[in-house]
Amino acid sequence: MAEGSDSFGGQWSTLVDRPLIVGTTRETDDGSATLHGVVTTEVKPPRSGLATFLLVVCAMAFVTAALVRLLGIDGTRYMIATTSLTPYITVAGLLVGLFALSRRRWAVGLTMTLVGVVLVANVAPRAFPDARPNGVGQQVRLMSSNLLTGIADAEFIVRQVRARDIDILALQELTPEMVRDLERAGLDRVLPNRVFLDEPGGSGSGIASRFPLSQRNLTPPGTLQQAGALVDLPGKDIEVVSVHPLPPVVTAGPEAWQRELAGLPSPDSTGAIRVLAGDFNATLDHVGMTRLLNKGYVDAADQVGKGLIHTWPSDSGFWPPPVTIDHVLVDSKVLVDTVDVFDVPGSDHRAVVTQFVVPGL
Repeated sequence: MAEGSDSFGGQWSTLVDRPLIVGTTRETDDGSATLHGVVTTEVKPPRSGLATFLLVVCAMAFVTAALVRLLGIDGTRYMIATTSLTPYITVAGLLVGLFALSRRRWAVGLTMTLVGVVLVANVAPRAFPDARPNGVGQQVRLMSSNLLTGIADAEFIVRQVRARDIDILALQELTPEMVRDLERAGLDRVLPNRVFLDEPGGSGSGIASRFPLSQRNLTPPGTLQQAGALVDLPGKDIEVVSVHPLPPVVTAGPEAWQRELAGLPSPDSTGAIRVLAGDFNATLDHVGMTRLLNKGYVDAADQVGKGLIHTWPSDSGFWPPPVTIDHVLVDSKVLVDTVDVFDVPGSDHRAVVTQFVVPGL
């Protein structure tokens, strides 16, 4: 037994005296003078195949939506509806990308994060005002409101016109009944000049003003009326269009919406300054709006850092997601002072009020 013990002890001594290989540490217990060879091994948690699959699916959907937006692809009505959600998609994509990085799914995480950063560069500037010089010229306050087939509160609209000292009022979905309601509420005493193309249902349109108006046909014939007028200001005149193209998500498809957005007039470099105000049924992420801005318009809300404030639906619940489809586009020579957005009782759209300065002659 002693011999066996000596043999075992010798083997143990030899084992202990060998140099430790990588991954082995030598620890000494002073109390028992016992030497322990402890092998440390990193145990990696098993990766979930389902989690990786879901992250890859999210990445593919996110990159596809981003490419549709960045490449300016209209596509189907479903693609157009998705593009209107670009601010939400941007935030969601960044969050999922960062989560993927935290789970060490490097390819998915880096792809989504980089694409998200590109989208942020396109969307985030709308929340910050642009630098602008002090404007010299005629100050104008314009209000645009979609009346929801003429069932909005006419008295509320006229009260707002008075309280906000509105000079020009652009109306969409103007019906004959709404015209009578506005007259009873006293609109003609505040804004006595008008170009109204009222019709039953949601196809009517109109412009009212405290300054003299002359009707102008500034858009080709479309599905919905889009009233146009020359406003005789004390200084340089302006032309205003009450914009309302057909929504792109109708069953017939987005072709009419695309055609009517493309038919809106470009800025006139030699004539009157133009202002497009109304329900565009488009956000700044849609290619039709991008083309208008590239022609020389600026979005008033974007100019003052309010380009992400939603205008539809007025009830800002979770569904449908609130989006910004009501705009005031002004010629780039016009200086925008303020923009305000507020609910109108009875309407599903919020009204937009813009104050801007029209440069003198």
